[in-house]
Amino acid sequence: MPRYSDELIEEVRSRNDIVDVISQYVRLSKKGSTYFGLCPFHNEKTGSFSVSPNKQMYYCFGCHAGGNVFTFLMQYENYTFGEAMEALAERAGVDLPKQEYTAAQRQEADRRARLLEINKEAAKYFFVLLRGERGKRALDYFKKRALSDETIHKFGLGYSDQYSDDLYRYLRSKGYDDEILKDSGLVTIDEVRGGHDKFWNRAMFPIMDVHNKVIGFGGRVMGDGEPKYLNSPETKIFDKSRNLYGLNFARATKKPQLLLCEGYMDVIALHQAGFDNAVASLGTALTSGHANLLKRYTKEVYLTYDSDGAGIKAALRAIPILKEVGITTKIINMKPYKDPDEFIKALGAEAYQERIDQAENSFLFEVRMEEQQHDMHDPEGKTAFYNAVAKMLCGFTEKLERDNYIEAVAAKYMISSDDLRRLVNQQGLKAGLAGGGRASQSVADAQDGARTEYKKSAKKREDGMVQSQKLLLTWLTNSPALFPKVQRYVGADDFTDPICHSVAKMLFEQYEKDGTVNPARIISTYEDEEQQREAAGILNATIHRVDTREEREKALRETVIRVRENSINHKLANTFDVQEMAALAKEKNELPGTVHIPLEE
Repeated sequence: MPRYSDELIEEVRSRNDIVDVISQYVRLSKKGSTYFGLCPFHNEKTGSFSVSPNKQMYYCFGCHAGGNVFTFLMQYENYTFGEAMEALAERAGVDLPKQEYTAAQRQEADRRARLLEINKEAAKYFFVLLRGERGKRALDYFKKRALSDETIHKFGLGYSDQYSDDLYRYLRSKGYDDEILKDSGLVTIDEVRGGHDKFWNRAMFPIMDVHNKVIGFGGRVMGDGEPKYLNSPETKIFDKSRNLYGLNFARATKKPQLLLCEGYMDVIALHQAGFDNAVASLGTALTSGHANLLKRYTKEVYLTYDSDGAGIKAALRAIPILKEVGITTKIINMKPYKDPDEFIKALGAEAYQERIDQAENSFLFEVRMEEQQHDMHDPEGKTAFYNAVAKMLCGFTEKLERDNYIEAVAAKYMISSDDLRRLVNQQGLKAGLAGGGRASQSVADAQDGARTEYKKSAKKREDGMVQSQKLLLTWLTNSPALFPKVQRYVGADDFTDPICHSVAKMLFEQYEKDGTVNPARIISTYEDEEQQREAAGILNATIHRVDTREEREKALRETVIRVRENSINHKLANTFDVQEMAALAKEKNELPGTVHIPLEE
């Protein structure tokens, strides 16, 4: 991606009014100087999603999504910054500079583009074949699986002909040579047979990336051939471990979680039944690449794998991979049916939604699967089970979380929580993770409790101070005329929270330059999505309404004093100069009596 100048980025941003852009995706209603609507990033019944034409920013007071017009497209469409820049530049009629490639980069980009063209041509060809006489068998198969014409069209389903060189000959007729075709994953070239197809006599499932570009295929054989299911090999445009089937649709869901399936038909059946949040890995076990991809779209994944032994093993492998990246996981029980497709055909969408609502906590699922490895009617087997569970519980490093799971397991498996806690402590001791015996554990727990309370108190003070800093920056953003009055007492360096300090520095510089502020431009300086969200939150803190000028002056004065006092305390803690310490202490003592910020009526 070319590196655009700050001036060009700002030109594109300023020529795309954020209200106009977001109105294409969200129905907005004006309330005062701000627009509100239902947040497109989480489910809600009352509109907490705000769009400010003055700030050229959006912010959701529910899920805290926020940013400028670039951020919105990156979050909603999952664009990269470059893609958002290109889309908004085109919308505003701004010409972007052409990217300068090295010869090698140009060759690589051209090759990728050609491979995408080939896959698109193949998908179109398979799609047409399905509707002709030769594709009748595959179409009958899809109809037998209860897929509607609309669903078949939505997923671009098709058919690869029974002749093993049919696609090869078609693609050659379109001008593609053997050298590029052999890299497409669709054709094999050998000296004896010449060119022949990877897929033939199969019902075809195009695999698309999140931008709806065909990057590969899956094919189910028509008849008794082997293998039953076949997937494209890895190519320059297709990485199985970093793509998910159906994500191009599921990424736009408003549901709070994603449903992770095993197969194409499960995804398609779920989407047809109204569950537009279903995805599947591509004929391979879940990888950390899949988990990181999922994390970009959700914090919660429900595993809806097959209910047989292989599906259970796959779920047990997936749980720690998802946990590693911070995704909460639950397990959907589909018994007595094998998979989502069978379940929905038999019981319908409403019953499946009930199973979603009843989904099992992933740790308790792991415990239940462990239980099945032991004879619970035999004392020795029962003891082995409890010890195995105690070892599993040691994996929770946070005491509160560990205690909650101890209570849950104890209640479910009819064991005293004290006895189970003793077993956990013993297992922790063996692993070198905890003190031994009940007495030492009591001391450790008491120490944990004291540390926790101290941390809570410190965290509360810290959170309150950060909120004061955010509040003051929002006040200055909303009313730039306050700058000269506030600057008598507080400057950018008085904001001690790192992200607040970064935002304050840019905000004060903007005002000092020309007497105005441009919060949307500040968002553009951050490349990290989480920092953009934090910066948006800083500039959209909730200022509680007060009715009189005197009350507003009092609230602002107290906020300024808190921010400055905190800054003085920070400096006192980091200086060893006696004279400086004395001056700071004097200022802190006199500060409440010196701050006066009159407001206009």
